[in-house]
Amino acid sequence: MGRFHRHDGEHDHEHPHDHEHHEHHEVGDLSGYATGADRVVVLERIFTENDRAADANRAALDAAGVRCVNLMSSPGAGKTALLERTLAHLAAAGVRAGVVEGDIETALDADRLAPHAAQVALLNTGDGFGGECHLDAPMVARALEELDLDALDLLLVENVGNLVCPAEFDTGAHDRVMVYSLTEGEEKPLKYPVMFRACEVVLVNKVDLLPYLDVDLELFRRNLAQVNPAATVFEVSARTGAGLDAWHAWLTRVPVAP
Repeated sequence: MGRFHRHDGEHDHEHPHDHEHHEHHEVGDLSGYATGADRVVVLERIFTENDRAADANRAALDAAGVRCVNLMSSPGAGKTALLERTLAHLAAAGVRAGVVEGDIETALDADRLAPHAAQVALLNTGDGFGGECHLDAPMVARALEELDLDALDLLLVENVGNLVCPAEFDTGAHDRVMVYSLTEGEEKPLKYPVMFRACEVVLVNKVDLLPYLDVDLELFRRNLAQVNPAATVFEVSARTGAGLDAWHAWLTRVPVAP
């Protein structure tokens, strides 16, 4: 579904915002398709269905007093490793954190996180959702049915690894966070602006590799500022734990009131 995107004005990033937004959808220039007009109608219907489901998800989370954070990244950026450390910290701090684990296939990441999470709901998009490269609100609604929200304080959604599609769909989460790996290159915010613009927090992961890489971290920050000047950036290492205290403090700020 990555051939369309949300309107650039959707995320003004006057933070903090209450949740993912869907004021307006821009399906992009489809004039290259002979069926362009029909595609616009179909995509608008998809977004409308998704936004209704997202609102319902958020209402259920709010009623239970659960804050939900949607974590997105490219494959291999380190989301799962970061979540392992984060969940262990949250459990030690007495925070009841659940996970919605999104993958096209397999339970590998869900199995990694299960020992650290209060609850885990697995979403394989190949199981009834066409093998999509992202999670959307109807998928998350199915996952919420498997969770006891009243027994959670926080819900972390690990989206499918992809720098395009996950940013286009409101899942019903209150916040969106992107995990960016230093190994991906400084130009990524400019090449994938929808993703970097959609997030209020960017976790720059694998900073332990900085001495060994030809990476200009300040150039990355300048590129990010062009796309999303309001984004909060945390430099972290899922391997060593460097910088995670600031991330954990952000994550456990005032919860949603039931």
